[in-house]
Amino acid sequence: MSSTVVGRDLATGDLIRVTCSGGLITAMTRTRDTTAEAGWLSPGFLDVQVNGFAGHDVNAADPSPEAIAAITDELAKAGVLGWVPTVITGSQDEIITRLRAVQQARTTHPAVAAAVPFAHVEGPFLSDLDGPRGAHPKQHVRTIDADEVARWAEVAQIGYVTVSPHDDQAPREIARILSLGIAVAVGHTHADSGQIRAAADAGATLSTHLGNGIFSSLPRHPNPIWTQLADDRLTAGLIGDGHHLPAETLTAMVRAKGRGRCFLVSDSADLAGMEPGLYTRAIGGDVELSANGRLAMAGSDILAGSAVSLADVVRWVVGHTPFSLAEVVELASRTPAAVVAACGGQRMAEVRVGGQADLLVLDNDGSVREVVRAGVRIA
Repeated sequence: MSSTVVGRDLATGDLIRVTCSGGLITAMTRTRDTTAEAGWLSPGFLDVQVNGFAGHDVNAADPSPEAIAAITDELAKAGVLGWVPTVITGSQDEIITRLRAVQQARTTHPAVAAAVPFAHVEGPFLSDLDGPRGAHPKQHVRTIDADEVARWAEVAQIGYVTVSPHDDQAPREIARILSLGIAVAVGHTHADSGQIRAAADAGATLSTHLGNGIFSSLPRHPNPIWTQLADDRLTAGLIGDGHHLPAETLTAMVRAKGRGRCFLVSDSADLAGMEPGLYTRAIGGDVELSANGRLAMAGSDILAGSAVSLADVVRWVVGHTPFSLAEVVELASRTPAAVVAACGGQRMAEVRVGGQADLLVLDNDGSVREVVRAGVRIA
């Protein structure tokens, strides 16, 4: 059974009619029609840092494959058709339990297998200092250990691991992690500029939510943010929810890194999409979700992830920065797909014959008008 999606090319404005069958794009026609009313055709958004969504938590005390499947379905309705589950700091057994749930979901749920290329482990090899540690539980923070990463890899496919390279052993352990076929990101760190350069020398290729997971006050220069912005070897994730980075900061970071070297993430928590209020979570303890979508540890200015989807991020960035809709879509689709590919996964982010029929039709402000997953319209 085939279906048709109609929208305008983000680059040219041409009207494109896409035919989908068997989950793939099987045909495309293009016309120079400037009169028809149509939204903008886009690949599905790809979020490479998701901790949870719509009440379902990747890091629950007893995670289940069904929760991963539920997140997949809820994100898809919003327009996020690919995502990477992020397992955060915990005991070794807790991390393995969470990774096993992700892997089981990928094995038993076809929709998850199509949407989730691998897992990301954010921690436990992070800064143990207040501020850069963020909401990660201090009792489980430990030094980088490639042998532990190897044990994780026995139960799940891991695309990348976020570490803080603040000690002398970091370059050696980063190189050992890379030898496992797993990429390394720098994040939640109090490492100095020299230590970050040493991490990149050892093979680190990513920066996890650059500008966050760091001290609120830094030396004017040098400092770790400048170092990561300047290093072309590091491709940076940026949280564009309006709370983690001010609009002018995000704008400057995107311009500094340049096309293809930065991408948008949500860093969404399980409370994303929930009603404002006070909540108690298994990780992070008491948190407050404000009416404006800000999620923070109760009584603190420390953020505890975000309460939005990547589709919300796209809309906010379009509305608050000088970047065009086409540029923002690239930050939420094509560049993260390149990151996934570099981490050993596969996720299409192009509207072309033979590609995955995971498509969006967007309004001028970036709002999602239509969602087509595997050729089937779901929203």
